[in-house]
Amino acid sequence: MLTRKQLELLELIDARMRRDGVPPSFDEMKDALNLRSKSGIHRLITALEERGFIRRLAHRARAIEVVRMPDSAQSRHVPRVIDGDAPQKPGRVANALPVREVHALSLPIMGRIAAGTPIEAISEVADHVSVPGSMLSGKGHHYALEVKGDSMIEAGINDGDIVVIREQTTADNGDIVVALVEDHEATLKRFRRMRGMIALEAANPAYETRMLRDDQVKVQGRLVGLIRSY
Repeated sequence: MLTRKQLELLELIDARMRRDGVPPSFDEMKDALNLRSKSGIHRLITALEERGFIRRLAHRARAIEVVRMPDSAQSRHVPRVIDGDAPQKPGRVANALPVREVHALSLPIMGRIAAGTPIEAISEVADHVSVPGSMLSGKGHHYALEVKGDSMIEAGINDGDIVVIREQTTADNGDIVVALVEDHEATLKRFRRMRGMIALEAANPAYETRMLRDDQVKVQGRLVGLIRSY
């Protein structure tokens, strides 16, 4: 059973994971759902976890995995329900939503990608990994890479993680992308255009932003998901 607020939060987390590969912060969740405090977000997240829609990963406050989503047709026509963080009047019951399990798809792991100093670009399939179908963005080609390095740790991306990439040659400011530098080095960084140059930004203060000419950088794909093993 999902309340409207629970569904709104689940869709927010899923959309952000698809776009950035990491969930929104608790403050962003609170503002998006127009709640007065983060305690309401904690209750909603706990409810979603108890119902099997999300999974909180250990040791990282913002590490949340979307396990399943409500049926898409039902999501567009949500019946009126009681908010999970609001007092309910006697006799009113939240409506249930049918759910579907996320189907796993196999993606090729194309080797390692540097989240630190760029490493040689790898284009041969090293292995395969199963990922939830809901993690894939659109109908484009997707592939996976193993992260090497710690320059993106503040974006929730650790050494040894598997990142899911949607193959594309363009990026918007703020996207986390696979960037091919001077046709032979690949790196995972946040992409920005600044003063006629391309900035490849780390998410770790120990690493400096790299400023490169437009002809030195080719976008190879955008981050749409992340898989972590413990």
